Amino acid sequence: MSFDHAVILALIEGITEFLPISSTGHMILAAKLLNIPQTEFAKSFEIIIQLGAIMAVASIYMQTLFTNKKLWMPLILAFVPTAIMGFTLYPFIKNVLLENSMITAASLFLGGLVLILFDKYHKKTAQITPSTLTPKNALMIGLFQSISVIPGVSRAAATIIGGMITGLSKKDAVEFSFLLALPTMAAATLLDVIKNREVFTQGNIGILLLGCAIAYISALITVKKFLTYVKTHSFASFGVYRIVLAVLFALYAFR
Repeated sequence: MSFDHAVILALIEGITEFLPISSTGHMILAAKLLNIPQTEFAKSFEIIIQLGAIMAVASIYMQTLFTNKKLWMPLILAFVPTAIMGFTLYPFIKNVLLENSMITAASLFLGGLVLILFDKYHKKTAQITPSTLTPKNALMIGLFQSISVIPGVSRAAATIIGGMITGLSKKDAVEFSFLLALPTMAAATLLDVIKNREVFTQGNIGILLLGCAIAYISALITVKKFLTYVKTHSFASFGVYRIVLAVLFALYAFR
């Protein structure tokens, strides 16, 4: 992987990770368009640079996590379903799902439809806050997040929809999605490092560090902008974007 490719993928990761448009899907499609060989290191790079993105969330919400310890149990419970799914299906996810770009395109398209329909028909008002999520509600959000092991689904979209269905406001659902990324993506990174430690050499550590740094900066900006955006806008535009992207990629793939 060249430094140019690393910069592009890291920017995509940082910008898309916390938006409901699938960062993994974007990186798979970008790698396809840029003809980046899908070596074991390249696939690990796409996972590990998530660490930079979650450090951005950690730096923004560190005080909230330390002062509001009632958030810890809902976050732990919501993390459990994805932890089980990711650990159990790790080889299938990495070697089958992440290898199939058409699965990604289909997931982007269907996820776009879901976002548009959800935005149109979801009328439930906020009833709870992240701190008052019941174990049942936290696990439900976790089950929604676990679907995002399919590339193109979007972890952010799944958890935001799950959160709003359980009774969180749009803003609270978005922020809970941010926080839930911390254990989820940290665990995904750790698992990948352990499973593929032999692919990391002195020569590519620099590329990983560069990717993490760029993902951190771009995610830091995106998270703040997204919170401002959701206060006055719907998710429908993200749904339209996903559908357009999926169609364009499908046309490119079958040209």
